[in-house]
Order: sequence, then C-alpha cells, then structure tokens
Amino acid sequence: MTDNANHQILTKFDEIAQKYDSQRRKLIPCFDDFYNTAASLVQLDQQAPRILDLGAGTGLFSSYILRSYPEARLTLIDLSTGMLDIAKERFAETGASEVTYHVGDYSTFDDGEPYDAIISSLSIHHLEDEAKQALYAHIFHLLKPGGVFVNADQVLGKTPFLDGLYRSDWVAKIEATDLSPEALQAAYERTKLDKMAPLDTQLGWLRDSGFSDVDCVYKSYNFVVMLARKL
Repeated sequence: MTDNANHQILTKFDEIAQKYDSQRRKLIPCFDDFYNTAASLVQLDQQAPRILDLGAGTGLFSSYILRSYPEARLTLIDLSTGMLDIAKERFAETGASEVTYHVGDYSTFDDGEPYDAIISSLSIHHLEDEAKQALYAHIFHLLKPGGVFVNADQVLGKTPFLDGLYRSDWVAKIEATDLSPEALQAAYERTKLDKMAPLDTQLGWLRDSGFSDVDCVYKSYNFVVMLARKL
C-alpha cells in the first residue's frame, strides 16, 4: 500500500474510531450472519491458538473468536492508533491477557513464529489488486500447515449491473436506519477509499497462492466471507 493511501485510510478511520462499533451494525445490513459465519470458520484443535487479525480496527472480529477460544493468543495489527486504543479498552474489559498490538501496515508485517489462523474483516478491499495478490501469498507464508485464513470483506460485482445493484441495496438499507445525515455522508466518503475486486478473482488469487479448500462460505450482495486452508 502506498504511503498516501495509508495516510488517507488512517485519517478517515482515526476520525471514526470512537463511533465505529456502534455504527458498524447499522452500516452492515447482514451484520450478525456476516460476523457469526466468519467466526464459526475458525475451527482449530488448540485451546490457545495463535491468531493474527489484519486490519483489526477495534478488535470486533477478534472478540468473536475469543468466544470460542478464550485462551487464544491474539495479534492485532492496524494503521490506526485510535482504532487499536478502542481494541485495548475492549479486551481490558473482557480480561483477555494474551493480546499483542501493532500499529502499522500489515502488508509488510512478519513474525518468526507462524500462526494457526489469520483473520481479517472489512480491510483488504482497501488494497490495490496487485497488493491483494501479494498479501494472499504473504498470508500463506505466515500460516502453519493446517492453518486457516478467513476474510470477511466486501467485493466488486462481476458486472456493472450487479455492482450497481449491490450499491443501491446498501444505500437503501443504511438510509432506513437512524444514522444521522453526517454519519451517512462520512460513510459514503469512506467508500471512496474502496478498491474492491470481484469475488471469483480473489478466490483464484487464493488458490494461486497455494491455498486449498478455497470457498465463499457466505454472501449477501457484496458482503462475503471467504475461507482458505493451508494444507
């Protein structure tokens, strides 16, 4: 990701950090199915698995993982200090002790010890296509054999008609909520940072990176949950 793109994303998400979780349920029409499905796909043999959350934000996705794996050793990485500050508050309240935080670009993050699972939600669609492909290969490298990658994200419609359908459905649903005009406008501004790619293209990139059992397990318009395993 370029420094300028990083700065734009950092600025937008630092601005929204305090309100992010309360608004997210309203901005994701399929919120419960989206996160519950994604979390359910992290199925591991260990009681205390090592899990890396890319673009972790406020730690929402990781908090779902802790419901099944309360002893998980979590590593959260995000560009936004403001977002990670909220995550620290979240996990301090729940008593989670095995949480490490990194402020930075996850595209270049590395670790000497591989992970049992790598997760991400609503982040990778901010990367250019070439960077997405490179990241998927990097994620494969960071996983243990038998590890899983779960990406809950937004995708581009495979045709202009379908993409327009996705967009109009989302706009209609969020404008039917009690979000303020200012919050709606801020959400529309953040979508200008999106660089979404079609679902089938991304599943192909995952296979090309070496992953097996690659699938889209859940889809509601452009909200999808992708699964990939490293055998």
